[in-house]
Amino acid sequence: MTEGRQSWWDIPLTLVLAFTMVLVITTFVAKPFSIPSGSMEDTLQVGDRVLVNKVVYHLRDIERGDVVVFDGTDSFVPAEVVESRNPVSGALTWVGQSVGIIPPDGTDFVKRVIGVGGDHVVCCDAAGRITVNDVPLEEQSYLYPDDAASDEAFDVIVPDGMLWFMGDHRSNSADSRAHLGDPGGGMVPESRVVGRVMNVLWPLNRISSVPIPESFAAVNAGQSQ
Repeated sequence: MTEGRQSWWDIPLTLVLAFTMVLVITTFVAKPFSIPSGSMEDTLQVGDRVLVNKVVYHLRDIERGDVVVFDGTDSFVPAEVVESRNPVSGALTWVGQSVGIIPPDGTDFVKRVIGVGGDHVVCCDAAGRITVNDVPLEEQSYLYPDDAASDEAFDVIVPDGMLWFMGDHRSNSADSRAHLGDPGGGMVPESRVVGRVMNVLWPLNRISSVPIPESFAAVNAGQSQ
């Protein structure tokens, strides 16, 4: 009887331990994320499953060109919208998102870092390119085909500890440009970054890494962060 009881408890105990390990890993190390929109096409497609590294920014600074997932509360999403949500359903949603069985909600965004604290980001120069600290970005390798660098002109200085984000599908991305008139001027605190998108994991025919494009090499090498 004792052996039978031990065997009976073995399965649920194993499941609980496995689930706990998954939650610990997704909370502190890496997290799966499903791409909800076309704002990062063609780099990331709708429905792509990506792996978000949550440790990397404890080891190095956020760099221009990184593709990251961030919480847009207070910058892209008003805080009152988040506060009005049911806490119980919110907790269940968090668990589901942590293990990758529920898609991200409206506060999580995936964009590319264009400017970090202290940067002067301008659109556009005479050749139609975005410049960061007067260094032009050659973005053809990752911009959505036939998209301009931006259809909206802007000239911003990114405050320390803040980030300027843009999607790769510029004509279909509600990014920092869309929030220029909001509190914060479209900037997102570094503390809101969840992690860096490292790899596309699914579908199988799209498995790949998500590196920093070469176009950022000059500005990253020539400017201190």
